[in-house]
Amino acid sequence: MKHLKFYLFAIILFPFAVDANAQSKQQKMHFSDEVLRDVEFDYLLYLPGDFNAEAEQTYPLMLFLHGSGERGNDLELVKKNGPPKVADEMDLPFIILSPQCPEIIKWEVDKVKVLLDQIIAEYPVDISRIYITGLSMGGYGVWEMITDYPNLFAAAIPVCGFGYPFRLEGVKNLPIWVFHGALDNVIPIDYSLHMVAALKKLAAPVIFTIYPDADHDSWTETYNNPEVYEWLLQQKKNK
Repeated sequence: MKHLKFYLFAIILFPFAVDANAQSKQQKMHFSDEVLRDVEFDYLLYLPGDFNAEAEQTYPLMLFLHGSGERGNDLELVKKNGPPKVADEMDLPFIILSPQCPEIIKWEVDKVKVLLDQIIAEYPVDISRIYITGLSMGGYGVWEMITDYPNLFAAAIPVCGFGYPFRLEGVKNLPIWVFHGALDNVIPIDYSLHMVAALKKLAAPVIFTIYPDADHDSWTETYNNPEVYEWLLQQKKNK
């Protein structure tokens, strides 16, 4: 695929308004399940500018899983990269759920699913347009979550992640857009190459974007690209 370039302030290319002086539009929240007491998350929740809980409208939801450097108990870290960073600068037409992974561990997707189910139950989510994306360790989380819950999402965007090609049979019909830097020396591009090759063998609708000059940071250009959000909004699954 052609290498995509995007300049953050080129408003004519981005359908969402920039508000660089606004305070954070994301709520800092905490979740603890009363039954499964080992499920506990701090998380950011972004609601689109036209959000109206009283209306009959439903909204697409994007689940974002951050990388290893944003683990801990400071939600400001989660805003360093990806959709939570973009959402503080631009209006995005999604409910965006951004949990924070505790220190030391990797994403435990069964626990993320408990939180996601709670948000779906509490907010007017369009269940035909639930999306997942993540970077680095979060890219791993994306691959894990879609293979564990293959019928949940309408589309997935793993960025410089890693996964297990033998698990992909269940997601062969899921639209997936993979991103990776060719010079990545943290998670080598071979991980994504193997996943994409396995999906192509399954005739899956996969797109693969390689940034030839990028190292591990293949997420800045990805999440600053308006085509990524436009592509997501075009994906819809049968309820």
